Amino acid sequence: MAAPVVAAPGVDAVHDRATARAFVDTHIAPHANDFERAARVPEELIERMAAAGLWAPFLPPEVGGAGMDMVTLGEVHEEVGRGCSSVRSLLTVHSMVSWTLNRWGSPAQRERWAPLLARGAALGSFCLSEPGAGSDAAGIGATAVPTGSGWVLDGVKKWITGGQRADVYLVFARTGSSIGAFLVPRSTPGVRVTPITDIMGTRGSMIAEVAFEGVRLEADALLGPSGFTAGMVLTGTLDIGRYSVAAGSVGIVQACLDACAAYTTRRSVGGTKIRDFPLIQAKLSDMVTDVRAGRLLVAEAGRLKDAGDPTTLMATWVAKYFASTAAARHASEAVQVHGANGMGADYPVARLYRDAKVMEIIEGSNEVQRITIAGDAYRETR
Repeated sequence: MAAPVVAAPGVDAVHDRATARAFVDTHIAPHANDFERAARVPEELIERMAAAGLWAPFLPPEVGGAGMDMVTLGEVHEEVGRGCSSVRSLLTVHSMVSWTLNRWGSPAQRERWAPLLARGAALGSFCLSEPGAGSDAAGIGATAVPTGSGWVLDGVKKWITGGQRADVYLVFARTGSSIGAFLVPRSTPGVRVTPITDIMGTRGSMIAEVAFEGVRLEADALLGPSGFTAGMVLTGTLDIGRYSVAAGSVGIVQACLDACAAYTTRRSVGGTKIRDFPLIQAKLSDMVTDVRAGRLLVAEAGRLKDAGDPTTLMATWVAKYFASTAAARHASEAVQVHGANGMGADYPVARLYRDAKVMEIIEGSNEVQRITIAGDAYRETR
């Protein structure tokens, strides 16, 4: 069971699906279109999420977390994704940094950063993608060159979720023949942040290009032993990201279902509620089926994480593939159900459509996922 979260006065703690749903329905979902138009999540919400213990509740209580289990975390991220994928995206990258620090960080690194990340006093962002390389670690061009007392980091990272707002970056860079992960405070000289605007989806997630120009880091900026990163740290970090995206994608399907059920109940054609049309009912029945199936796949991946079972990696690949494709498919159907109204700003489905497409690309594209899942099938057959 997750340990109870102690929230700030006047703010209810989020510790399960029900409390997450209440928080989302009050503070996130009604304003999601505003976040998209503003291309950012307001500081007031960031602070309110911190007060509710939302940023890294899986961290241990001794550093300010709640010790939340991964199944519950998936449920919370689903609810946030139902309300706004931009907000969920910020949770995703912050979770990736926080989890990686807790798993691989030195005692000194955890002492410095874990309490800040746990309470949302510092936000983390994940820096892997580059202008010429996505989630393929072999294509990383950023470099970290050792010096007598530390490292010099150079390179450019692109499509960095939360990059405009983050206080600390988890940066992956080449260290000779291997890959290293580095904790880089935003305030370090040589860090330059350029907002990326006018993107297709998750427009409120404050995406940026982050350049590192002769950034001098102390020796203790390295997270985990050099050469260990590509095989272990990066794998675990991306797994947490995929898990959150899978859960958030289920939330998108649920949001599509909710929007369509409400709209078709109100809307009439020729004196008949369109909810009574068989083709409309077929669309909604498919949404119901896929949201339940996706939820079960995410829960299974979370259960395996809680059990320390390494098969959680493939379970998460499957959950993310299924949920992201379902989100894209049903968001398209949701726009269709709404007709011309679905293409405007008065209903949420246009935003859901834009956000859902992003889910098929981030944390491993669907093409990469299909190759990985098929490879596992062949290994099992052997």
